[in-house]
Amino acid sequence: MDTVIVTGGGSGIGAAVARLAAEQGLRPVVWDLRGGDLEVDVRDRAAVEAALAETGPARYLVNNAGPASGGPALAFGDGLVATAGSMELVTSAWLATGPPEGSAVVNVASVAGNFVGTDSAWYSAGKAAIAGYTRHLATRVAPRVRANAVAPGFIDTPRMAGFADTPLGRSLIERNPMGRAGRPEDVAAAVLFLLSPAAAYVNGVLLPVDGGWTVTQ
Repeated sequence: MDTVIVTGGGSGIGAAVARLAAEQGLRPVVWDLRGGDLEVDVRDRAAVEAALAETGPARYLVNNAGPASGGPALAFGDGLVATAGSMELVTSAWLATGPPEGSAVVNVASVAGNFVGTDSAWYSAGKAAIAGYTRHLATRVAPRVRANAVAPGFIDTPRMAGFADTPLGRSLIERNPMGRAGRPEDVAAAVLFLLSPAAAYVNGVLLPVDGGWTVTQ
């Protein structure tokens, strides 16, 4: 049974990824600051390397952990480290373990910074940096490891609780061709596709999972 590491898998998108991975016959190992199989700060190299040793060989990696755009304000540099920097740290440490041929990594970015701007400079820049780092990986570690990213739009997660009922939330839903907010399971399905052999020739893409909202902008 192949192992998939899911960072930030204690709730929301990460938890949905872990559930679907288990349903599809994988062994998910959830890294989170709370609510995971292992308590891991993905900004701490020693903690990441210890978690890799405890997890054991992992064919797949889903980099989902990162700060929320509506959370505490971060200095620009700190925000880049917390978003893209942490993913580079985890990925480089995972690659050093020698994942086997046919491995894959999926990074969770956002429509923010890649297709639309936001009020938060560090969040937009960090999510755009994730996409750039994914393209870098795709040209450097294939064919042994494929690297792709997803860009969720408005997804109804615990972090976004109540947002759908605000004027802005309602406006976003009204402008969405699908007529609803996304669900964590919508993103999870895209992630598992990109990890799977069905996506064996998909490498270096940033896949929006937003119901078509950004094409209406």
